Formats: sequence, C-alpha cells, structure tokens
Amino acid sequence: MAGTSPHSPLRLWWTRRPSAAGAAAMATGILSVGLHLADYETLSRIALVLGCAAWLGLAAEFAVRLLRERARWVAEAGTPGALTAVAATTVLGTCFSALDRQPLAEALLALAALLWPVLIVFAVGHWTRRMPGGVFLGCVATQGLAVLGATLAAAESAAWLAHTALVLFWLGLVLYGVALHRFDPRQVLEGHGDQWIAGGALAISALAGARLIAADSARLYLWNDDDLGVLRAVTVALLVLGLAGYAVLLTAECLRPRLGYDVRRWATVFPMGMAAAATLSVSAALDVSWLRTPGEVLLWVSVAAWLAVGAGAVAEARAALRSRAPR
Repeated sequence: MAGTSPHSPLRLWWTRRPSAAGAAAMATGILSVGLHLADYETLSRIALVLGCAAWLGLAAEFAVRLLRERARWVAEAGTPGALTAVAATTVLGTCFSALDRQPLAEALLALAALLWPVLIVFAVGHWTRRMPGGVFLGCVATQGLAVLGATLAAAESAAWLAHTALVLFWLGLVLYGVALHRFDPRQVLEGHGDQWIAGGALAISALAGARLIAADSARLYLWNDDDLGVLRAVTVALLVLGLAGYAVLLTAECLRPRLGYDVRRWATVFPMGMAAAATLSVSAALDVSWLRTPGEVLLWVSVAAWLAVGAGAVAEARAALRSRAPR
C-alpha cells in the first residue's frame, strides 16, 4: 500500500500538478471528437478512454481539495487554469453525445453548468493586465457549454437548449474580446504553450457556431433566414481567424523554438485539435466538402503533437517519481 499512501512519491507528484493539467483531458477529448468526425471510430474511442481517465483523476483531486484543502481550492479557483475543469467536462460530454450516450452527456452538461458560474466569477475577478494565454479559457469554457448544448439540442430536439447555447455563444465572443485586451502579446514569442489558447478559443467558437447551424431542422425551426445568415458569416469568420491565428503561432514557434516538456504544452495540443475539429464541423455544417482535407491534415498534426507531449509527460513523471522515491 506504500505506493498509494498520502506521502507516497506518486501522491506527492500528483498533488503538485497545477490545475492547468486539466488541459490534458481537454486535448485528449477533442482528439476523440476530431477522430470521430473523420470516421476513425476505433482511435476515437481509445482517445475517449484516455481522456476519461485523465478527467476522473483530475475530478477526484478537485473534490479532495474542495473538501480537505479549502484555502488551496479557493486560491487555485482564481487561476485561469481552473476553467479547464469546465472545458474538459463539456468536451467529453460532446464525445458521449456523438456515441448516442445522451443521458451521460446531459449529466456532464449539468455538472459543467454548475461549475461554470463559480469558476468564471473567480477567474474574471483575478484578471489583470499582461496575462498569459490562459486568460482565453473564459471564452473556451463558455463556448464548450455552447458546443455541448447545441449538440444535445440537435440530439434531443430541444429548442430551448439551442437558444441557451446561442446566448452562450455570443457571451463567449464577448469574453474573448475582454481576454484579448488583457492578453500579453509578447507571449506569442515567449509563452511556453498556453499562448495557443488565443487561437483555440476562436476555433471552439467556430465549432460552437457550426453546431448551432447543424442543430436547426424543419422540426425545430430554430433560426430564420437572417439569423442563419449571421450565424454562417460569423462562423466562417471565426474559422478563418482561428486558422490565421494557428499560422501565426506556428510561425512564432519556428522563429523561437521552445523545446522541452512543459505541462502547458497540453494547452498547445488542445487548440491544434480544436482547429481540426472546427474545420471538419464547419465543412459538414456548411456543406463545404473541400474543407475536409485540410481538417484531416490538421487532425493528424494534432495527433502527432499529442504523442510528443504525452511522451514528454511520461518522461517527466518518471524522473519526478525516481527523485522522490525512498532510497
């Protein structure tokens, strides 16, 4: 039982993981979504299992800190990384909805909806000037709710859920604008991974727009022609801006490489995977077939990035456990 005792090297290493490690669950979950959209079902389910494992570990630690280390929980709730709990939950809910596990997806939406107002208030209250890329997680978490809400609205034919998702979609764009004002642009060249969330927030906004468009049907009749025209235009603009941001961030990485593992690199993988999922979703929602090819290219780039960061995480964990193991 030494390996699982409160003072074991494994326990010590795990409890020192920053809340931003939730980006690992986000990154793995969005890979599952992208692989499902590209019809790689076996790989999608493998990614979903891994994402769920990461989410369960982080959820357990979240609960333990809330019950036993309240001061630490409050302190970490004020950091942008805490919002990864909401985003990861909505991404996994979207995965389960795609597998027609609607009750489980609904439960995850309810959980995320309970966490979101608490964490968004804590996070926004601690925003300052010149912040890293994590400041965009307010937009990401809000758009994650919009994505899952729109997905379930289509699956359950629930018009009220689609209209709620639309409100969250616009609120997410407002939060993006506020975050952009707080973002330190030097992070594009100096950040260690989470600067990519600036582009990922645009991509998940485009994904939310695509899901809102796809939720409409003759049975629901959610949007009139004017509403649909605005949604289409905004969704396309968000995708274009998100891909442009991807190109800028990738160029910055080439100009100033930041090698070596950092837990914030999971916040690089997530936007990469989100860009792929958004491109594939917009392709389907707007019936633009030629977008599917670049979407799949971006998907495999994100898979390669996930493997690289995952290898770095394993190596870092092994080194940390060895250094803390009793001699």
